[in-house]
Amino acid sequence: MSLRIYNTLTRRKEPFQTLEPGVVRMYVCGPTVYDNAHLGHGVSLLVYDIIRRYLEYKGYQVRHVMNYTDVDDKIIQRARELGEDPQALAERYIQAFEQNMRDLGVRWPTVQPRVTREIDWIVRMVQGLVEKGFGYVVDGDVFFDVSKDPDYGKLSGRKVEDMLAGARVEVDERKRHPADFALWKASKPGEPAWESPWGPGRPGWHIECSAMNLHHLGEQIDIHGGGRDLIFPHHENEIAQSECYTGKTPFVRYWVHNGMLLVRGEKMSKSLGNFITVNDFLQQHEADVLRMLLLQAHYRSPINYDDARLQQAQQALERLRGAMRPAYPEAQGADAATLQALEAEQRAAVQGFEAAMDDDFNTAVALGHLFNLVRAINRARDAGATAAQLAPAQETLRRLAEDVFGLHLTPETVTGDIAPLVELLLEVRQELRRARQYALADRIRDGLAALGIVVEDTPQGSVWRRA
Repeated sequence: MSLRIYNTLTRRKEPFQTLEPGVVRMYVCGPTVYDNAHLGHGVSLLVYDIIRRYLEYKGYQVRHVMNYTDVDDKIIQRARELGEDPQALAERYIQAFEQNMRDLGVRWPTVQPRVTREIDWIVRMVQGLVEKGFGYVVDGDVFFDVSKDPDYGKLSGRKVEDMLAGARVEVDERKRHPADFALWKASKPGEPAWESPWGPGRPGWHIECSAMNLHHLGEQIDIHGGGRDLIFPHHENEIAQSECYTGKTPFVRYWVHNGMLLVRGEKMSKSLGNFITVNDFLQQHEADVLRMLLLQAHYRSPINYDDARLQQAQQALERLRGAMRPAYPEAQGADAATLQALEAEQRAAVQGFEAAMDDDFNTAVALGHLFNLVRAINRARDAGATAAQLAPAQETLRRLAEDVFGLHLTPETVTGDIAPLVELLLEVRQELRRARQYALADRIRDGLAALGIVVEDTPQGSVWRRA
């Protein structure tokens, strides 16, 4: 089965074909850096990290661009409140965001452009739109005239005649139509500004992504990602600007939008007291728990965050890691039927995993195939399989769970300098148990537990894993 992706523009799944064979040009809208990243940002980072990982697993070279909006009304307002320079504030939050990316295990984007470093490209694009008749100038501001684009509204399904000013669309009587949006904003006292043909000012929100796409990926790209809340007006306006400027359609071959994060069934909001930053989450949970929470749902669905689902995610993560435990110390080898079943399940897991991911990145179904492999590995271990007999299936599980899903299973594997010491202590503990010196045996077990080593006694002997 070839990869099929749901395209928001056409509202159907379509076979994935890139503009250039073997290369994916992917742009994902990044944050406006006026505060610490919240879990919604974390969801977007992880969704597109998993999509990128699977594309690379399929053999594509992914050129991944994620921008920073480092000049914006919100940044200017927050800087005023804190008595701080807007660019210094933006830089501080960019550094914090990038630490969050490292903590979440996200593969680094190929390019991370910033608005303030792309002004020349933005001015060039705005000027081109004015010259082509799609933009008009009023008192140093430049607006895009939506009435000049007959296709405006095709992404969101909205009609121009029904539109009123909406989110981030300023009410301004100077506009020819309420849906017209700012390409360039004339400067106000005390605000950051750059020179332009229309006087000092700064870019509008929407034009920045179009200009950065053009600069770093070209006039047309394969995938444009972001949250569903960006469909209108941001992505709608990106299409209008880009296609009117270049004269080429489509600007984006596949529009991909992830579902929004809900906290206990409600939209995350500071006013509701359910606002959670990435840092807040990581103080209480490891990053892989958030990954697993997302993997258990489809990326286009709303992601519901609550204690019960977090516990389910933690348990699912432990199940995957449990399959990476070594063979029992006294294992003599599993019978032929068990090994044949394990090999068959290994093949089926890969085929099922790829089929699910090829169906619009259906991680929940793909995860189910990994758990089928987990059960087969555990059955083989219980049947006496040796380390060599378990290794191929465990490596398949590791490759799919770590390389594609970005999870971390290998800390549970018995490797590293500590392993020989732990094995020696378990041998001593076994001798103590045989001598009925249970108190001393329990001291070894409890001491290891205090160091983060969990000992499990089985009919085949004692095994250990990291907590």
